[in-house]
Amino acid sequence: MDEAAKLLADPLTYTDEHRLHAALTHLRASAPVSRVDVPNYRPFWAITKYADIVDIERDNMLFTNWPRPVLATVDGDELQAAAGVRTLIHMDDPQHRVVRAIGSDWFRPKAMRALKVRVDELAEIYVDKMMAAGPECDFVQHIAVNYPLYVIMSLLGIPEADFARMLRLTQELFGSADSEFRRGAAEGDQLPALLDMFGYFNAVTPSRREHPTEDLSSVIANARIDGEPLSDIDTVSYYLIVATAGHDTTSATISGGLQALIENPDQLDRLRDNLGLMPQAVEEMIRWVTPVKEFMRTASRDTTVRGIAIAAGESVLLSYVSGNRDEEVFDDPFRFDVGRDPNKHLAFGYGVHFCMGAALARMEVNSFFSELLPRLESIELTGDPELTATTFVGGLKHLPVRYSLT
Repeated sequence: MDEAAKLLADPLTYTDEHRLHAALTHLRASAPVSRVDVPNYRPFWAITKYADIVDIERDNMLFTNWPRPVLATVDGDELQAAAGVRTLIHMDDPQHRVVRAIGSDWFRPKAMRALKVRVDELAEIYVDKMMAAGPECDFVQHIAVNYPLYVIMSLLGIPEADFARMLRLTQELFGSADSEFRRGAAEGDQLPALLDMFGYFNAVTPSRREHPTEDLSSVIANARIDGEPLSDIDTVSYYLIVATAGHDTTSATISGGLQALIENPDQLDRLRDNLGLMPQAVEEMIRWVTPVKEFMRTASRDTTVRGIAIAAGESVLLSYVSGNRDEEVFDDPFRFDVGRDPNKHLAFGYGVHFCMGAALARMEVNSFFSELLPRLESIELTGDPELTATTFVGGLKHLPVRYSLT
């Protein structure tokens, strides 16, 4: 066990990117497969090299999502098991493939083309809101969290009056280890937010079954597998993963992408002068931020990774943050480059569990910056950016900026 690997089980590590990347750089070079055994967590193996992450994700029968899809404390693992949460990230094939297909059409290219006009309109609305709030604001809390929230809640058919509630519950769920967002009695306690989410979405299912509407919630509520509707827990779990991951990761990319542009003014000027680089810039923002920090997999039989024995039943942590800075894959990986090409980052995962909403996230980031940059005359930080304490999903929670827009 390398001492640096212990940091991956500390949510505060992700609030200090210098410390995080120093540890990951060391692990990639000296202990790319390292056992972690720390208090309050079940042991696991930290995987920090890009190639190993891809190999593990590719072999989804050897390395399964169930029963430990994300890093959580022992209490957190037991809570999820007791609550019966079964989102797409908890499932393996063939069940995963069948359940994923229920919502996949809503995120295919044809659906994205139909949605683009509305996303572009919302980008303009939120850049206008930014201008109205100026010349200073907390970009994360005023703009970045609300724009993708509006998009995904509209897809689900959630009433606009409930958007703020969904945002708060998402922040409490993903920020359960953060002192600002934590609602539970103890660090990592997701139960209060989880029960509120369940309570809210349990009312959605009978409503959509009785009165179907043209939204994703109705598709989920009325889906059938082998002629049978989804169970109550599978239905509410489907809403849950779309409603939370569908906006929090994108808001993290938008806010982290803006910070990167501010701190790299040459890249800001380069992109503003050539908006044709926007697709590459979007991929670089996603790589740079990597909102999903890790996923876990469990070995279904004895195997090895880089010659290290992994026993059946043992878990591995796939550090996407580390994979996306791997020196063997990315040229000068700690340089923010809006024209980086190729850029085969791992921020959306790899293999059968590749993020279903990747195309939507890319479109939202593209639309926002395509609207913002032509109107941006100046921008600077007015305080220290703050990151969320997490071991799973997160990014900036505060980004104080001063700016001028037209």
